[in-house]
Amino acid sequence: MIIEQPAMWLRWLYPRATWRMDKHEKSVYLTFDDGPIPEATPFILDTLAEFGIHATFFMVGDNVRKYPELYRRVVEEGHRIGNHTFHHMGGFRHTVKTYNADAEQADKLLHTDLFRPPHGWMRLDQYIWLGRKYRIVMWDLVTRDYSKWMTAEGVLANVRRYARNGSIITFHDSLKSIDKLHYALPESIKWLKEQGYSFKTFE
Repeated sequence: MIIEQPAMWLRWLYPRATWRMDKHEKSVYLTFDDGPIPEATPFILDTLAEFGIHATFFMVGDNVRKYPELYRRVVEEGHRIGNHTFHHMGGFRHTVKTYNADAEQADKLLHTDLFRPPHGWMRLDQYIWLGRKYRIVMWDLVTRDYSKWMTAEGVLANVRRYARNGSIITFHDSLKSIDKLHYALPESIKWLKEQGYSFKTFE
C-alpha cells in the first residue's frame, strides 16, 4: 500500500506538494507519466476521447523533442501538460543545479506550471527550488502499471481498491505499461464512471 497510496510520512516530506484534491468532491484526476511515445500515447488519447474525458500528461522533454506531433495532439485535444524533466532524471543522483537545469530544458518545450519528479522522489533542496516556479503534483494512487509483476487485472484492482474522492491517479504512457493499459485503462474509466466520479484536470 505504501506504493499504491503513499503513507502520511511520505506526504510530509513534501508538504506543499499536491497529493490529493478535494476529498469532499466526487472527482478524480487521471495522470500519465513518461510520454509521449507512438507506441502508447495514441491509444491513451483515443481511449480518453471515447469516454469524453481529459487528463494530465507529465511529459519527458526528450520524448517531446522526438515526437512533437504527439505533444501537439495532446494539447489540441484539450489535455493538461506537466513537466517530468528532460531526461527522466532521478533527483537523488544529481545536484539541485543539474536537476533544475534539466527541468528548465524540458519546460522550453512544455511551457507548463506543473511538475512531477520521475520515480516520485527528489531531494529536498530540489523540491524547494522547483517549488518556486512549479506546482508540484504527486499522487494519491499509483496503479503500478509499469511493474513486470503486475497484470492488467491487477492494475484495475488497484484502481478499484484505492480510488477515492480527489484521487490523483497515476498511469504511465510507456512501453512498460501499454500492454496492460489496453485492458486496464478503459475498464478503470468505466468503473470510475459507474461509481459516479467525474474527471478533472488541474486549473
